[in-house]
Amino acid sequence: MSGLRRINVRTFSKLLLMVVVMFGFGYAMVPFYRAFCNLVGINQLGDRATEITARNSQVDESRTITVEFDANAQGPLRFKPAKSSLTVHPGQIATIEYEVANQQSHEVRAQAIPSYAPALAASYFKKIECFCFTQQTLKAGEAKEYPVVFVVDTKLPKDVNTITLSYTFFDLGKNDVSPRADTSTGARAGELNAGPTGGGKGSNG
Repeated sequence: MSGLRRINVRTFSKLLLMVVVMFGFGYAMVPFYRAFCNLVGINQLGDRATEITARNSQVDESRTITVEFDANAQGPLRFKPAKSSLTVHPGQIATIEYEVANQQSHEVRAQAIPSYAPALAASYFKKIECFCFTQQTLKAGEAKEYPVVFVVDTKLPKDVNTITLSYTFFDLGKNDVSPRADTSTGARAGELNAGPTGGGKGSNG
């Protein structure tokens, strides 16, 4: 019986270790993703060239691309796209809204990480405005709608007709950071967008 108990303890310890490692990996993805984007120049806030190019590019009306939207949340956040898909022409500026709600009894910080399928689509999916550029703060019970303004590059390979944009929203815990911590980020957001970026349209309840 004691031998069986030792086996159960070892098995439980291994499973517990796996849970801790996976949980830690989820949090580590946020700074890792930010560093990766800075390195390769993807998804950078303040890139006026992306907006200018998008607004002046020719729309390829001979092609239609279906963009599918997916949402996942790590932690007690309710998160979903307003629509499951949009049909766009390459070069056409489009907007999709994502809805997120804090289901906790305290204020939290959260960060959204995008991924794409097929993976090569990441180089051709240009985001002009996105809540994923910065961390977001939600009050207890607060719900917000965040717009994503994007354009599909006209250079997208001809054999790609569908792109899936998937966001995972990571709950970073209680908002213990002082407002001054994100001053530079907020200033950059103000430079890029005439209207509020990442602020969303909020409601309590």
